[in-house]
Amino acid sequence: MKRQTAALVIASFSVITSFVIAGDFRSVVIKPVGDTLSLDVPEAQFLTIRNFTQEGGAQRGVVTVTANGQTNNVLTAALIDQGVSVPPELVKKVVIPGPAQVTVAPVPGTTLFVTYRRGLQPGSPSPTPTATPTATATATATVTATPTVTVTPTVTP
Repeated sequence: MKRQTAALVIASFSVITSFVIAGDFRSVVIKPVGDTLSLDVPEAQFLTIRNFTQEGGAQRGVVTVTANGQTNNVLTAALIDQGVSVPPELVKKVVIPGPAQVTVAPVPGTTLFVTYRRGLQPGSPSPTPTATPTATATATATVTATPTVTVTPTVTP
C-alpha cells in the first residue's frame, strides 16, 4: 500500500507539472525519459540541494558538479519506499559554491525529485543597519532640607 501511495504522489507531481516553485526553493521532477536538469551557479552565489530522492530503478541518480575543470559526483539519490523491511534512507543537504555547473541526468526506469535554492555566498552578508546608542543628559530634581537652628534659653535656679 505504501509503494502504491508513493507512486501515486510522484505520478501526481509528474502530471500536474514538472517544475514547481515554493518560496525560495524550486522542485523539479525528472522523468526516466525527460531532459537533464542543468544549473549554472555564478561566482559569489551558491546552490543548496535540500532533497534528492528516487522512486524505482536499480541505478542511482547522481548530482554532478563541474568546477575548475573537474567533474565530480557530489550526491546520490535517496531511495524512497524500498519496502517494509528496509529502513528509509536519510536525505542529505549539499551546498555547492559557485562558479560551477550542476547537472542531474535522467535514469532509465526511475523518477527523480530534486529540491534546490540559489543564494548569495554565506561569506558575503548583506549590510544591516545597527542602532548606535547616544547619551542624553536629563535634569533630575532633588529636594534638600536646610536645617534651622533655634536657640532656647534655659533658666537654672
